[in-house]
Amino acid sequence: MIKKWETIETENCGNYRVFELYKKKRIHPITKSISTFTSLHATSWVNIIPITTNGEVVLVEQYRHGTDDISIELPAGLVEIDEDTRIAAERECTEETGYVGDGQAILLGAVRPNPAFLDNYCYHYLWTGCQLRHSQNLDENEDINVLTIPFADIHKWIEEGKIQHSLVMSALYFYAIHENK
Repeated sequence: MIKKWETIETENCGNYRVFELYKKKRIHPITKSISTFTSLHATSWVNIIPITTNGEVVLVEQYRHGTDDISIELPAGLVEIDEDTRIAAERECTEETGYVGDGQAILLGAVRPNPAFLDNYCYHYLWTGCQLRHSQNLDENEDINVLTIPFADIHKWIEEGKIQHSLVMSALYFYAIHENK
């Protein structure tokens, strides 16, 4: 049976706006050896699948510093302190795209983006009946192009490598489960 490792020392190495970096000394539960591990503490994330009244999915295209490339994704972002994840998902969608859905977004599920070194969750939402009702309200460092495509084309875009973000694919998987219930 796998056992949890004991943490004997935690060092905060700095706050980098979207995460805090920690070094943690932990004891191996079997060998009792001590090793140092790096972990990131991040607030929760959200993404949302906005589907328009005519069956299109709303996507965002933006530059990503990690890959130094343009990425096509779902509207997404950080959950603010004490913010409900549904409110955060709807807010991110409206700010990034101007689209607003009918009623409230529906929680499809949540995942751990990378438990090897991250401690947060990403919550996936679905918002149907979306219509363009506002202009974009972007953050200082955002430059986002809004795309709408027929939902039927999503699989093709993934196969062609146009969509590569794993959290987008995770949300789409949860959507497939939701639709097949």
